Amino acid sequence: MTTQTLTAHYDPAVQGFTGLATMTMIRAFESRMPLLSEEGLIRGSTHPSVGMEAVATGVSLALGPRDTIASNHRGHAHCLARGSDPGRTMAEILGRVDGYGQGKGGSMHIGVKELGIIGTNGIVGAGIGLATGAALAAKQQGSDAVAVVYFGDGASNQGVLGEAFNLCAIWNLAVVFVCENNHYAQSASIEEMVAQPDLSQRGTAYGVKSVNVNGMHLDAVYEAAAEAVARGRAGDGPTLIVADTYRYLGHMAGDTEIYRSADEVQEWKDKDPIGYLARALEQQGVLTAGQFAQLEADAARVVAEAEAFARNSPYPEEFRAGTDVYEETV
Repeated sequence: MTTQTLTAHYDPAVQGFTGLATMTMIRAFESRMPLLSEEGLIRGSTHPSVGMEAVATGVSLALGPRDTIASNHRGHAHCLARGSDPGRTMAEILGRVDGYGQGKGGSMHIGVKELGIIGTNGIVGAGIGLATGAALAAKQQGSDAVAVVYFGDGASNQGVLGEAFNLCAIWNLAVVFVCENNHYAQSASIEEMVAQPDLSQRGTAYGVKSVNVNGMHLDAVYEAAAEAVARGRAGDGPTLIVADTYRYLGHMAGDTEIYRSADEVQEWKDKDPIGYLARALEQQGVLTAGQFAQLEADAARVVAEAEAFARNSPYPEEFRAGTDVYEETV
């Protein structure tokens, strides 16, 4: 798990170095998704988040073990940054029995109770309500746990967001709303879908403290998340973080991407979050070129081992389709 002892400000030697290792691993993991899909190993769609690694990692670095996260259809990075095992995560994506949901959830439905991952979700915006419920439960139980929800610029148009903003504001619920603004709702640009492109104003309108951050910079994301988490723990209510970021690959495996130009994609690749962070850490004297090469080699090894684990895991037996449907608590 990328969770570290929380400091007031970003420390390159702590959050920076750890974050770079996590981001490098996520990049290697997500870069395998289109290839595994082409091979026919992934049933249904998968949505990689190559280019968006700084958001998941920066937020996760600010969380504690009791905190929860709710994710969306593009949730592999959120789970890995929170500390999910790459092998079990890959097995779930491939529908194998050793996955977190015994292969029954797949790419868009990964939950890890022991890590506070209350679910990735294929329903656009559904995690917003789940995180709000988790924060309400924490408050009623006298816990200072914080709930995070990741959603995209497309999901920001769902009505549930306004309802959640209002309830969290009047009840001072500890929710950190993280909007990953990658500028596209599937194939529709934000300019086509939103009249007011400054999405942070939506939170402000409901009395929710709202900030914009550079989602390609780990340090900026971490500092905004750490402040938001501290506000939530102190009982000062919710925060909206709008992180400006970009996905290098299509909306899903097989996307033809006819809705954007190669020049636009390259413009964002020139702002690459891993390259930016590595250069910054080298300039700050906490990373050498040799160490960065080792991080990349380690990431490649971890992902190769995860893939081998997943490929060797069997498919679930047919009778399991009707098990684990409900959980009864007393």
